[in-house]
Amino acid sequence: MATVVSYGAAEVVTGSCHLLELGSGTRILVDCGMFQGREEHRNFAPFDFDAESVDYLLVTHAHLDHVGRIPKLVKEGFSGTIVATDATFALAEVVMLDSAKIMKEDYQTHYKKARRRGTEGKVPQPLYEEKDVDAALALPKIMPAYDQSFELCKDVTVTYRNAGHILGSAFIEIRYKEGNEERTIVFSGDIGNDNDMVIPNLVPCKAADYLYVESTYGDRNHKGALESEEEFRSIITDTLENWGNIIIPSFAIERTQELLCILKEMHDKGELPECKIFLDSPMATRATAVYKEFAEELLSTECQTIKKRDGTVFDFKGLNYTLTVDESKAINDVNERAIIIAGSGMCNGGRILHHFKNRLWNPKNTVLFVGYQAVGTLGRRIVDGAKWIKIYHEDIRIKANIHTINGFSAHADQNGIIKWVKDIEDLQRIFLIHGEEDKQEVLRKVMGEKLHEKAHIVEPEEVIYLT
Repeated sequence: MATVVSYGAAEVVTGSCHLLELGSGTRILVDCGMFQGREEHRNFAPFDFDAESVDYLLVTHAHLDHVGRIPKLVKEGFSGTIVATDATFALAEVVMLDSAKIMKEDYQTHYKKARRRGTEGKVPQPLYEEKDVDAALALPKIMPAYDQSFELCKDVTVTYRNAGHILGSAFIEIRYKEGNEERTIVFSGDIGNDNDMVIPNLVPCKAADYLYVESTYGDRNHKGALESEEEFRSIITDTLENWGNIIIPSFAIERTQELLCILKEMHDKGELPECKIFLDSPMATRATAVYKEFAEELLSTECQTIKKRDGTVFDFKGLNYTLTVDESKAINDVNERAIIIAGSGMCNGGRILHHFKNRLWNPKNTVLFVGYQAVGTLGRRIVDGAKWIKIYHEDIRIKANIHTINGFSAHADQNGIIKWVKDIEDLQRIFLIHGEEDKQEVLRKVMGEKLHEKAHIVEPEEVIYLT
């Protein structure tokens, strides 16, 4: 009998990691992501399964909470085959190398401070180094095209379908034999909200026996795309006309590219007040280069039209890519009318902290959140109304205007999840993952009312028997 055990993204949003063991003994891991926010400490614990015994790793997409522990998995013995789309492999390399770099820098900083106290032996080593990323990327690969089924191994067929979430993202259909019967289990990964101007929409899932579905926004519905864009344009224009600056903590993958598209459109239509725009994130710059590489193959029809017209999807006059530390520091000399897009998206590190330190105290400035802020992150504290924060041991008073626009989310909202699940035929059981427990409770109730389906909230390391 097949079983699934979730070693991450169970009653929490991050750390996606689900182990499917088939009756034949084949062990398939779906995602191996990093925990973030208040669950971050869990990254340092050994895996609660034998990494060496895993035969295949199937990756839904390249966000850190879905790929961030792959090098750690390899360090602990995984030597099997990794399956992901070619765009996911390209983005995952960017994400994992950036993660290794940040962990190394954090370790060196903490070690230096600990030496002064004589406690350097207590500083945890980084989860992995760049060489471990290289080792992971050197493992055997399968890079499926969307909607092209392939045999993973005897009696197991896999199909990747466009999840409409980020470049290369997929939900995964796994068909396997259970005795004389064929069963299908689908892992949604993260599914898109159909409002993204950069990525094509989520495609339908036609049929499945079992569904593991994300529930990040299972308790709410997003604002409409047009309403969200209009709010974004209004905040940008009002702040610039008041001679202030806009600081946008943004995720390097997808959100940044979507914002660049909107700003480019404002610029091209003459709607953007005179200003300087900085993409102050080397990772986001590298990710944007990957998006450019796959523009004609995987981006939306709208983006392809823009590329044919201008020769570029994202670039326009006034946009500056700041790669070096000195270029980043030079932004401090721009006192007014600047738009600064910087990471990290949840404000737990990266260059965004320097911009907060220099600009949060000014009431003319605006901080604009355009993505999910996990519980326990600095971004969540600010969104929840913090008046003071500490950055680099200095207390900073928050006087800047704080705005949140959730309509840019790359995740499906409650209506989107319900709509997608409703059309799946032959569905026997629904399992909720990748969400905070209170949000999942809301979604479970709504599924019962609207779909007449009883969904199960997966607990951490709960063994689910696929009967």
